[in-house]
Formats: sequence, C-alpha cells, structure tokens
Amino acid sequence: MKLTLVQQMLQARQAKQPFALLTWLDNGRECLLRLDASGDTGGVDLPADFTAQVRQAILDDNSGLLETENGRVFVHVFQPPLRLLIVGAVHIAQALIPVARLLGYQITLIDPRQAWAAESRFAGVSISTQWPDEALLELAPDTRTAIVTLSHDPKLDDPALKVALDSPAFYIGALGSRRTHATRLQRLQESGLEQAALARIHAPIGLDIGAKSPAEIALSIMAELTQTLRRGGAA
Repeated sequence: MKLTLVQQMLQARQAKQPFALLTWLDNGRECLLRLDASGDTGGVDLPADFTAQVRQAILDDNSGLLETENGRVFVHVFQPPLRLLIVGAVHIAQALIPVARLLGYQITLIDPRQAWAAESRFAGVSISTQWPDEALLELAPDTRTAIVTLSHDPKLDDPALKVALDSPAFYIGALGSRRTHATRLQRLQESGLEQAALARIHAPIGLDIGAKSPAEIALSIMAELTQTLRRGGAA
C-alpha cells in the first residue's frame, strides 16, 4: 500500500470521515474514495456509475464485492465509531447503556448533577458533569452520533437539544409524553428554532411498542435508533 494512501486513510479517520478502500482483485491496485467522491484514485478516472455504487456502499455501511467492466473490486468501508451521547443520569440510562454497548456504541453520559452521575451508578461509563450544551459542543457530534435527552428537566434537555439540532447527529430523541413534547416544542420555537429543525426530534422517544419499564423503554429507544441508522441514512 502506498504511503500517500495510508496518510489519506489516517487523515480521514482523524476527521471522522466515512471512506472506502477499493482493491482490484485481478492486479491488487488500491485507491481510496470518500463519501464526497474525492480521494486518492491513483490517477484513474473512475466511472460515475461505479463511484455512485461505492458512495451507496459507504452510506449503507456495506463492504463487499462489486463487478465492473475492469474486473472485480472489493469495497472495504470504513466508518467513524458509533457514539451515543446520553443527557440525564436516570434509571432509563442505566438500562439503555448495556444495550447500546452490545450494539457497538461508544457512550458518554452527561449530567451536571454529580450525585446522579456517579461512578457507583454507572460503573465504567465515560461521564461528563458539564452542562449538557457545553459538553455536546466539546464532544462535537458527527453523522455517526446519536443524542438522547432523558433528564425530563428543561434546564438540561432544552440547551442540549439546541446544540444537537445544530449538529449532523443522525438521531436526536427526547423523553416525554406527547403533551410534554408539545410544550417543549413551544419553548424551543420561542427561543428561535424553526419547525424544520424541530422536526428532527424523535419524541415521544422510541418505537411505540407499549413500553412501560426502563428496560422496555431502553429497548424501544435502541430499536428506533437502529431503524434510523439503517433506513434513515445516517450519513
């Protein structure tokens, strides 16, 4: 593998950019293609239809073989890590974290209430006790990031949602009933957010499976989050 190709791969990973490494099986030639169709193509002009197929493979997070007029090409997709940023160190968060871990998410729990966001309640979890808006700005959500607000406290959830809606996070969910969410939307609109942005919030959070317990609510959240990731186009 050429040094320039390795350097481009490292740069893309550091910038948390999705990309694909293309390898022609007949001659071992390799090149890199990013989601924006740029990259080190080794001076080869890639056909538009082939580039579109690779971009779709990146969007679908789907590595595999592609047949082309110039031979078979293995497309190895590289994605930034999946992250779940949770606002609110509540019982639902305790149930949500193990499920999210099983699905491969890197988790950060955010809650300035240190008595709630305690290591004794969330062993082994990365915890931020900053105010949620400050924490989210520092964490810089990307297209592989999901954000859920569970505190049920407008002082925590509303600032977090404002930052989340200004980010490319693929999923934004907020705990609360329809009535609670209607009141929340009114507050956020009055603060200057537009309806198109507010429509990105999944609320009431989770798929409607009749969930009652924290564990069932956690299951519904991860089901909706997965549905959005796989069918909604995270990138």
